[in-house]
Order: sequence, then structure tokens, then C-alpha cells
Amino acid sequence: MNSTLSSRTIRTADGLGLHLEGSGRPRWLMLHGLGYASWEAHSLRREFGEGLWSLDNRGTGHSDAFERQCSIDQLAEDAAVAIDDLRERVIVIGHSMGGYIAQRLAQKHPDAVAGLVLMGTSPGGPRSEPVPTSTVEAWQEAAGGTAADYARRTMPLSFRPGWTHEHRELFEQLLAARLTHPTPQSTWRAQFDACQEFLAKGIAPGSISVPALVIHGSADRVVPVGNGRLLAAELPVARYYEVADAGHLVHLEEPVLVADLIWTFTTEHT
Repeated sequence: MNSTLSSRTIRTADGLGLHLEGSGRPRWLMLHGLGYASWEAHSLRREFGEGLWSLDNRGTGHSDAFERQCSIDQLAEDAAVAIDDLRERVIVIGHSMGGYIAQRLAQKHPDAVAGLVLMGTSPGGPRSEPVPTSTVEAWQEAAGGTAADYARRTMPLSFRPGWTHEHRELFEQLLAARLTHPTPQSTWRAQFDACQEFLAKGIAPGSISVPALVIHGSADRVVPVGNGRLLAAELPVARYYEVADAGHLVHLEEPVLVADLIWTFTTEHT
């Protein structure tokens, strides 16, 4: 992680304090997946050096908790507030649920978004592929335990099969980072419901005017790879890169490759 990393608190329209962190002049803003927070940006931040900022969604990381339900539209408005605070038009990197947020953000606030990097995500709708039943069942079986137990039992599903055994030390580091500020079950459930609502309705990628880079692991056990292919095919201006044998957390498995792809995309569109 960059030694000059700084953080600040921004305020949402309904008064919640959200945690925004990064270093240098903003070039990218990362939006995170279900229950995740800024810790998952650290591998890319090491590759970029400066310029990558990340936002803890409401209820996660250092951001304030909330009492009611949330929606992808609401989370997109939170991201718009973050970009306004950064005072730069940025490339938005959205992973998983963060990709849902990024798509809605680009629809509603195209002037704030220079481009999209969409990793392990989906446009939703009837043509999309749902989370595999085996993954949902594993999540449900692990629910009700401690945050540490839940993370240890379910997080391996977000990597390709066998990855956590081959990278035991790195997995423990990532697990420890995740558990520094664990996401409450109530927040996880609210975000899960928001994702389900988004996926059921879907988004019209054809209405997104900014260029996009779609990255997806072929061994994704959370958001099946067909979703990335569908998304890239429906976006008006998109490049698709499929990482062979990579899982849902493709940027944690292959940070050098993913950072290189993002660098190339950034130089072409800024």
C-alpha cells in the first residue's frame, strides 16, 4: 500500500459519512463488491503507485452504518458525491456489485465518468446468468456465525478452485485485511437484496455512452463468465478481456495483469 495514502469523510445526501481513500491526483475510483471495502483496492494500488482512490460503500469498512435498505441507485448517488469531492473526471473501476453501481453511475452521471473498468460483473436482466446455486447455498450455510468464520468459509469461492491452497499466506493476509472492519450481516443482507433487485430488472448497457473495459475470469464461481461476455457485447464501446482460469476476485489473483490492462485502457481514453 502506498505510504502516502490519505483518507477523508464525505457526506451523502441523507447525511451518512462515507470513507474515501487514496493518494495523488485522482485518475481512478474503485467501487467494491458485496460486503467488501477499500482493502480490496490495495493490490492494484501497489501496481499503480498513485491515482487510485476507493470508496467504502455505506455500512462497510470505515463508512457509517445505515438502518434501512439500500439500492444500487442509492449507492450510485453516493459514488457521484465521491467523484464530486475528488474534483476530477475519473475512470470508475467496479468489481461485482461495484460494477452494478458503476454502470448506473455512468448512466445517470456520464459527465463524471471518463470510462468504466467492469470486473466480474453483469448487466442483469433475463439474459444474465444467476449466482450458481451451490455458491448461494454455501453463503446461506455459513450465515449466522461470526464474521471471521463466515469469511473463512465463503471467501475461497471467490477465487478459482485451488487458489487459496496454493497461496495460503496471501489468503491469510487478505482475510485479515477484510476482518479489520468486518461488514455486519445486516449490511450484507441489504446489499444482497439490492443486487438481487438490480439483477432482476437489469440495466440497458446500450444507454451507457462512455468507453468500457470488461474483465472477467473464466472460472468465476460467483458471477459466471457468461455475464461478462454479455455485458461486453451490449455496451456500445467496450473491450473484453477474459482471464483464463481466474476466479471472481481476478484483480487479487492477477494484479499485475489487471493493472496493465487498466493502464492501457486509461492511456487510450484520457
